[in-house]
Amino acid sequence: MKHSYSGETIHFELKYKNRKSIGVYVDGYGNLEVHAPKGTQEESVFEFLEGHWDKIIQKSKEVKGRLNGPQIKSYQHGEPFLYLGKSFPIEVHHSPEITQDYVTFNNEILNIQVKVIEDERIKQALKRFYYKQCKSIVEKSISSHQQHFKTKPRSVRISDSRTTWGTCDGRRQLTFNWKLAMSPLEVIDYVVVHEMCHMVHLNHDRSFWRLVGKIVPDYKEKERWLADSSWKMTV
Repeated sequence: MKHSYSGETIHFELKYKNRKSIGVYVDGYGNLEVHAPKGTQEESVFEFLEGHWDKIIQKSKEVKGRLNGPQIKSYQHGEPFLYLGKSFPIEVHHSPEITQDYVTFNNEILNIQVKVIEDERIKQALKRFYYKQCKSIVEKSISSHQQHFKTKPRSVRISDSRTTWGTCDGRRQLTFNWKLAMSPLEVIDYVVVHEMCHMVHLNHDRSFWRLVGKIVPDYKEKERWLADSSWKMTV
């Protein structure tokens, strides 16, 4: 079946089941299934879809985008980049007199100043910006959560890991992925708490998760955000 609303059309499979309410499900390929109680009129299904339209469209696009792999960037004016969980357009400016390429943020735009307009220079300027912001945010988060811990981290560093969001070794040295600066503050807080909890429990045993849950009760939601969004956290 298909239904058009607000300028877009979605295709879905409608299944009638022994249930009390209508539900929408997105499979691993971005396909939609609508489960409705037996006897439900199609018009009621359409009304339900329209009432949840934006969320359905967004979820489907996210799943399909994740299947396509990491986003390829072109570094053109207006191209969106994630910062603190939201997308902001970039503006690239050519400044021959500067000695160091840099990025500033004004709550609406990521303003990029480069000596020469080249994709690699823009990319590296953005990475330095994210590194710096990540370090600052992580350090503030550690300070705000230190009340929950008797010991303190020995060191904090930002890395370019391809496999982890954060680590804590046996010497209480914490390392965080610079891409965390692209996630919401509450997600960064969770990753910080996660690694700080490893100062107490090095393994992911029950005691570890109890401590994490005590400080961040909805930590599974934060993990889900990272799992769903990592594909678009690219520079």
